Order: sequence, then structure tokens, then C-alpha cells
Amino acid sequence: MKRDRELARKILHMESRAVRELIPRIDRNFERALDLLERCTGRVVLTGMGKPGFIGRKIAATLASTGTPSLFLHPAEAVHGDLGMVTKRDVVIAISNSGETEEITKLLSTIKRMGAAVIAMTGNRESTLAKNSDVVLNVGLGREACPWNFAPTASTTASLAMGDALALCLAKRKGFREDDFARLHPGGSLGRKLIKVRDLMRRGRNHPTVQGNASVQKALLAITRARAGSVTIVDGRGKLKGLFTDGDLRRHLRKNGVSILTEKIGTLATKRPVTIQEAKLAAEAIRLLRERKIDELPVVDKKGRAVGLLDVQDLLRAGFV
Repeated sequence: MKRDRELARKILHMESRAVRELIPRIDRNFERALDLLERCTGRVVLTGMGKPGFIGRKIAATLASTGTPSLFLHPAEAVHGDLGMVTKRDVVIAISNSGETEEITKLLSTIKRMGAAVIAMTGNRESTLAKNSDVVLNVGLGREACPWNFAPTASTTASLAMGDALALCLAKRKGFREDDFARLHPGGSLGRKLIKVRDLMRRGRNHPTVQGNASVQKALLAITRARAGSVTIVDGRGKLKGLFTDGDLRRHLRKNGVSILTEKIGTLATKRPVTIQEAKLAAEAIRLLRERKIDELPVVDKKGRAVGLLDVQDLLRAGFV
């Protein structure tokens, strides 16, 4: 119905406004909060009751996935023993719109005695939580997106956005990179997108290499031992000089017969094969294989040395193709 659509648009407008209102509040307090988090030698502990608690869990997950050890502490369970999770090396981020949530305020004196720092995310800068915290981040709003101004909606959106800003700025400060993200997300499509060629390529005994003056027969034995689909041709310093594949073998056999087995592999190999650098993403390797309609990619380092081989079968086993 039209009125449903109008209400939905109004709610989304209020939610987006809640985030926009945070922008002018990114001030020295935000920087101080980042300083505390960057210096933290323990873990970042998120706590919040009810809906803010769900936001705390999400922020903890975002911090962990971007390189900052973190956990969620339920404030009601904390006073019954779980407070032992907190140490003086930790930083606690407490989320409470009113700043007077009983389960949160009960924890403050104990947390302060332990020596842990406290960052408050609250809409009330005069609250008990704010007055007993090391840093206060103001996430207060005029009203919720809820038509009756009851359900935590815009306020939780604002807290979540502030938490994302903290987590991502902290990751940037720490020098968190794509490689780190891939290491922490090895499963699923996200992890696969960030895997590098070096993580999948054949190397060592599984990467058959011969010099150009080796016979075709010797090259084929190297392919067989490595159970590969090609052999990389290198010079005495390991620089790539060519590639000889199963397909090349079949073509030359049809043309010249078994006499090619005694010929030098360097005379029959593809002199300038398509290559990829080891630091490239596996997704780039897939693109090259598909566009060039090939099955093998020699992998080289920045100096042009052959350091590995990427076979389409390797990508199949890893679930990329």
C-alpha cells in the first residue's frame, strides 16, 4: 500500500540522517578512542544490553575480522563470573543510549579497578556511563525511527556506524592489508577472492623445470614426475625462457613423430608464454586463463625468474572454477 511505502521511506530517511549527524562529531574524542585502541595490548571487549548488545557483537566481529582481537561480553553474565574475561590490558567499549543501563553501570567500578580503559558510546554525555569512561563518543539522537519512538532503531544504526568507523580507521592505522584479510577469511567466496597466486601455484618438486638444452624426453619425464601439464624452460639463473605443454607435444608428434623426443626442448617450446606474477590475485589468473584459452600459467617474480606454475586443475581443486 502507498502509506506503507511512505512510512518505509520516512524510516530509512531517519536512519540515514542518524548516520549523517555523526559526521560533525568525529573530533578529538574519536582520535583519543583510536589512540586507546591502537595502544591496547590485550583485547577490545564490547558490551551492551538488549539491542545495543547485538550491535556490540557486530562491532566485535568487525574488529576481529580486520586484525584486532576482540570479544563480546554480556553485561548480565559478566556480574556472575564472566567479568574474568576482562584484564587490565583490555579496552572496553560500552554501548548504552541512555548511559544508565543498570547492567552496564554495575560493571564500571570493577572494570576501572582492574585497570581496563573504557570507551563509552552513548547518547547522554552527562550519564553515569559517560562520567566513568576514559573517552565518550556521542551517538545521541533526537528520536528513534520507530513511529512511537520506542524501539531502538536509529540509535542502534548510529552506534553500528560509529563502531564501523572505529574498526576500519584502526585497521588502517595498524597497516592492515589485503593479505591480512585473506589470512583471516580463508573460507567462502570472500576468502577465495583475496587468495594470491603464490598460495595456489605449484612449486619445488611439483613445478617441473628444465634448461633449454635438455631433450624433449627428459622434459616429459619431469612433467610425469610432477604430474603436471607442462614444463617450464629456464636458463642457468632460473629466468623463464619458455613453456612446453601437453598440447605442444601432441602437435609436434602429429607433425614429426617420435623423432622429436631427442630434440632440444628449447627449440620446440613457446618462447614468450603468458605469465603472471606471484603476488597477483588468483582471480587475475582465472581471467588470463579464460581470455587466452590456456590451461597453464608460468609464475614469475619481479626479476622474471620462474618461481612456480599455476595449472587450471589447481584452480578447480581450490573451488575457483
